[in-house]
Amino acid sequence: MTVDANDLFSLYEAIAEAHRALRPEVSVTPLTYSARLSEMTGCHVYLKCEHLQHTGSFKFRGASNKVRLLPEAQRKLGVITASSGNHGQGLALAGKVLGVPVTVYTTTSASAYKLDAIRALGAEVVSLDMDPLSVELEAARQAEIQGKPFVSPYNDPEIIAGQGTIGIELFEQAPDLDAVFVAVGGGGMISGIGAALRALNPKIDIIGCWPANAPTMQKSLEAGEIIEMEEDDTLSDGTAGGIEPGSITFPLCQSLLTRTVLVSEEEIKAAMRNVASCERWIIEGAAGVAVASMQKMAKEYRGKRVAVVICGRNILLEKFLGAVQ
Repeated sequence: MTVDANDLFSLYEAIAEAHRALRPEVSVTPLTYSARLSEMTGCHVYLKCEHLQHTGSFKFRGASNKVRLLPEAQRKLGVITASSGNHGQGLALAGKVLGVPVTVYTTTSASAYKLDAIRALGAEVVSLDMDPLSVELEAARQAEIQGKPFVSPYNDPEIIAGQGTIGIELFEQAPDLDAVFVAVGGGGMISGIGAALRALNPKIDIIGCWPANAPTMQKSLEAGEIIEMEEDDTLSDGTAGGIEPGSITFPLCQSLLTRTVLVSEEEIKAAMRNVASCERWIIEGAAGVAVASMQKMAKEYRGKRVAVVICGRNILLEKFLGAVQ
C-alpha cells in the first residue's frame, strides 16, 4: 500500500471537517510556551497540552470523530475496541455522550488506573492474558462474530482524522513552527498531525519519537515493511505493542515523517522530571518520550521554534513518583 498526494489531500479534508464538527465537545487545547525548557535546550519550546483534553489524553479526539460518523443502526449495536487505556477512555466517553455501548478489550498487564477510569465511564472491560497486538486482533475477531463495529485505536481513517485536528490547532496557534515532536505507537496521532501540517506548513519537520524498549513501528519503517518483534517493558505503555498487519498508518508514516528518534528509559524519566520541575505537570511516559526526544535533538534545533505534543497524563501516581524521584 502506498500513499500519494491525492490520498494526503483527502485525509487533510477529513481532518478539516472533523476540526469544524467536533466542537465544542472536543476542546482546543492550549499551546504553552515553556520558558524554562527553552532556556535548558536553546530552542523555543511550545507544549501542546493534550493532557488537558477530556479523559486526560488526545485519544478523545479520534474516538469522538469515529462515533459521530457511525450510522445510527451501528450506534445501537454498540462498539468494540482494544486499548491499553487512553483510547478506551476516549471511546468510553464518546460513547457515553452519544449513547453508544462500548466494550474494551485489554491486556491483563494494562494500567489498573486506566481500566478503572474506563469502567467509571460506563464501558465494559474484557481483560485477556495476551500481548497487545494479540488482544487487538482478538477484539476485531469478536466484533466480527458479534456483528458490531470494531474501532481500531489507530488503523482507521476516521480515528486518524480526529487525531489530526491537533495539527490544525498547532498551525492556528503557531503557524511558523520548525518542528513538532510526537510519540508514536500505532501511528494514528502522528499520521493525522503530519497530514494536517504538511498541507498547512510544508517545511515543518515531523519527528516520530519512540522508547528504545518498544520501537516496533520505527523498526518497521527501517525495514520497509511491518514486522513483529519482542518489546521490553517501558514507562511509555501507551505506545507499546505491535502494529496490525496492513495498517494504513504504516505508509502514512513512511510518507510523512521527517525523521525518527529513540530514547532510553532514563531519558524518558529525566524528561518527566523536567516537565514536573519546570511546569508542575504530571505527564505519562508517552508524553515523556516526546519531551526526551526534543531534548536529545535540541542542538539541531537551537534557536528554532519547536512544539512537543504532551499526549497524556494518565499514569499511576506511584509510577510517576518512582520515575521522577
